[in-house]
Amino acid sequence: MIATHLSPGLKQYRFPSPLHSTSHNHHLPVHLPLPRRHRNFAKPAAAVPDLLASVESVASAASVLAAIVLVHESGHFLAAASRGIHVSQFSIGFGPALARFRLGPVEYALRAIPLGGYVGFPDDDPESGFAPDDPDLLRNRPVPDRLLVVSAGVAANLAFAFLIVYAQALTVGVPVQAQLPGVLVPEVLPGSAAARAGLLPGDIILAVPGAAPDPSVPVLVDLIKASPSREVPLTVSRAAPGAVDRRSVELTVVPDTSADGSGRIGVQLSPNVRVTRVRPQNLADATVLAVREFTLLTGTVFDGLRQTLLNFSQSADKVSGPVAIIAVGAEVARSSADGLFQFAAVINLNLAAINLLPLPALDGGTLALILLEAARGGRKIPREVEQGIMSSGILVVLMVGMFLIVRDTLNLDFIKEIL
Repeated sequence: MIATHLSPGLKQYRFPSPLHSTSHNHHLPVHLPLPRRHRNFAKPAAAVPDLLASVESVASAASVLAAIVLVHESGHFLAAASRGIHVSQFSIGFGPALARFRLGPVEYALRAIPLGGYVGFPDDDPESGFAPDDPDLLRNRPVPDRLLVVSAGVAANLAFAFLIVYAQALTVGVPVQAQLPGVLVPEVLPGSAAARAGLLPGDIILAVPGAAPDPSVPVLVDLIKASPSREVPLTVSRAAPGAVDRRSVELTVVPDTSADGSGRIGVQLSPNVRVTRVRPQNLADATVLAVREFTLLTGTVFDGLRQTLLNFSQSADKVSGPVAIIAVGAEVARSSADGLFQFAAVINLNLAAINLLPLPALDGGTLALILLEAARGGRKIPREVEQGIMSSGILVVLMVGMFLIVRDTLNLDFIKEIL
């Protein structure tokens, strides 16, 4: 399964989510969070002349996602092959096969449902021709071999993420973000409460006198939501047309009341940051920059996943599937091709983070069962128990995945325009 967490601007594209892998004839998902801008209005549908660019950016994002799934499953596959373990299937996607071919004992397939992928092992296939006690079946291998195979997908994504960041450092440089005072207003919806109050695109909200002297995006959003039909004073920094210098403007906005009773003013908000790119002088410098950026991204992704799990009731609606991930990736590609580097790195890290969760149908769930077996002194967990746990997990993952695909598709701007 593929899922994620969304927010904006790609040094702000710091995300976590699931995809897929397997350790028998079952399939293990993984997960991905991304960033989404704080918006309370839908953007207009793309103009017809932009269609080709939109298709190209969507294709770029989808290709990145497919490559990440391929890397994850290749990790499992290559680890098994290196230990001489029998493999029967290598699949990207689930469901009906769109294309397939056989190379030696392995069937390779591209399937219709884009929820990840899997590597299949013939452990329980009576038609495989392998004896149940064949020492090269995955289930008959010692614990270290099985741990290697199951964890190799995560390791492959971590390694791929670092290589992407390293390539970014060598080519376009590593972005360095400096936080500036205030909250940026990139867009204002015509006719909205913000527009009526005189707020303009490009304004920087420096303060909410008496409430938030140094506001952040979450603080400002919460304040607006809590103030329907009440005056909210704003201190705004504004650049005069054609001028470099900015001047301070005092405004008062009265949030409209949403259907749920919360306030809304009809703007897009984002952190006020200055992003510069640092280019390395040599390979050693590039290595230092890549390690620093990789460490920062990894910490951000794992912390984001932790926050999601600890506050799941509040953040569940922000978890998105492959449709939303591709939509965000397409937005990144349209705004900056360089941003695809971080998009790809963060999705890899999200996939690794989610797959480590000790849940059925995830690599972490399989690792937990193997470690439990080791703690039992090598006594195997009954096959019917293990398969029951994994099968139920796979069913839940597929149901959640399909729900996310339908929900995210209905939330796409052009679908909303049609409906």
